[in-house]
Amino acid sequence: MTSLDDIPIRVEDQGANTDFGNALPILSEVRHALARLIETGDPTQIDLGAMPFGPGDEARLMALLGNGEVSATIDALGPTRIRETAFGGVWIVEYLNTDGQRVALHLEIDEVPRILRPQPGDLDEAVAAIDARLAEG
Repeated sequence: MTSLDDIPIRVEDQGANTDFGNALPILSEVRHALARLIETGDPTQIDLGAMPFGPGDEARLMALLGNGEVSATIDALGPTRIRETAFGGVWIVEYLNTDGQRVALHLEIDEVPRILRPQPGDLDEAVAAIDARLAEG
């Protein structure tokens, strides 16, 4: 009888840079979302956490998207990092928890990422606050 110790085991390293081919289809989806934004003004959000990424796919997509000129960080229930890609209107939005672990990763195709836009209630409060300062003034 053969024991488990007698069975040869070979571990194959997939490597951290393996590309499973999911980056280009997502880039194509981004291209169509940009065309839709131009044509209709409708923004698109792509949840990269829901994508079937293999090892290396996210890095490949990020390399294809490149870096733009704008970045921002929001501190609310953990940091949120926003960065423009090399393509105008295409934003990477990474949500982290208070321990710095990624909670979500999205691509937003819009003029400005939604998280950077003020809420209607915030605008009303801003008007009231300016009115109060003008009255003091």
